Amino acid sequence: MLLQAPKGTKDMLPKDAYRWNYLKEKLKNIAAVYGCREIRTPVFEYTELFQRGVGETTDVVQKEMYTFNDKAGRSITLKPEGTSPAVRAFIEGRLFNEAQPTKMYYFTPVLRYENVQKGRLRQHHQFGVEVFGAKDASLDAEIVSIPYTVFKELGIKDVELNINSIGCPKCRKIYNEALKKYLKSRYDELCSTCKTRFEKNPLRILDCKEKKCKEIVKSAPVIIDYLCDECKDHFEDLKRYLKAMDIDFKVDPLIVRGLDYYSKTVFEFINNGITICGGGRYDYLIEEIGGPSMPAVGFGMGLERLLLTLEENNIEIPEEPYIDLYLGYIGEEAKIKSMKLAKALRNKEIKCELNHMNRNIKPQMKYANKINVKHVIILGENELQSGKANIKKMEDGTQIEVDINDLEGIIKILK
Repeated sequence: MLLQAPKGTKDMLPKDAYRWNYLKEKLKNIAAVYGCREIRTPVFEYTELFQRGVGETTDVVQKEMYTFNDKAGRSITLKPEGTSPAVRAFIEGRLFNEAQPTKMYYFTPVLRYENVQKGRLRQHHQFGVEVFGAKDASLDAEIVSIPYTVFKELGIKDVELNINSIGCPKCRKIYNEALKKYLKSRYDELCSTCKTRFEKNPLRILDCKEKKCKEIVKSAPVIIDYLCDECKDHFEDLKRYLKAMDIDFKVDPLIVRGLDYYSKTVFEFINNGITICGGGRYDYLIEEIGGPSMPAVGFGMGLERLLLTLEENNIEIPEEPYIDLYLGYIGEEAKIKSMKLAKALRNKEIKCELNHMNRNIKPQMKYANKINVKHVIILGENELQSGKANIKKMEDGTQIEVDINDLEGIIKILK
């Protein structure tokens, strides 16, 4: 056990880092184009934040949170989702006093004690965008267009966007009564968890993962038939704006998302039967956890699942050589010169590697090939005496003679 990562966790090894860095850079740049700035929140929060924000009857709170008492006896929970901490930071930082809307993005670890799934670990990583302060459906459409843009730019095809509206407290109250009326005749068939949800929050039953409950809700009344005029108009506006942006979508009346804070718009992007992004509007969460009444909308995207989707779609992330120059040497004097040259080049942001293993020439070249360097230079007695050496371009084997004391000349060749 000592030498085994805990179930549901996975190491990111150095050989895979370029894939993560590529994705993060791509996502960060797309978020910036939409006017979003980065936020970072702690990996743990007071448990009450998630109980009030996510909802007591959700699977996340009932089954999946890593919760413990700290040394002062306070209940602490490892972050099971990114929205509630972002909202807490928005309130605590009094960002509601600034010009609205406030747009932010984040990369964060998310920890949930759940069955390990394809592309979903107990500790996974999430890219999220949250926007506060605007209630217009044009913002919902803009939020949807961010992951849509991500998938387009990454070359992921056959991505299906499903949308729904789960209304507001006003129309949801009426819908809940209709849903309970339908479910009452099949109450005994519900799982034990859904039986507890029946009175407290019947909408959550639509999100149950139990096979028998999923079959039962297939014929249940749908919430879009119970929307109030305001929610209905908002949903129609969203559809109109998505069409104007040439974003194809399908209405799926069974989407409710797994968190209680959602209202009105909810959406999911699906590829090969797997949800690769989900989000929606949450106009009451800020007020619910102690802030002013203010609308908000956002989404979350699992990075592990996104990487898996790229693999399944045969999309390769380009691997750039991570070392610009390997400095080999023969003899102690050449070793000293190599170390001095490497230090000078690193000061100019040239990535260098040295022969720290005291290998001979042939093993040095073999090593340089293995670590995928761009260029190699070997210094020996002849090079030190003449002040000249050859820089070999590993891609095609071409060599260029350089003055080993001409730092700028060397850099010009390397770039």
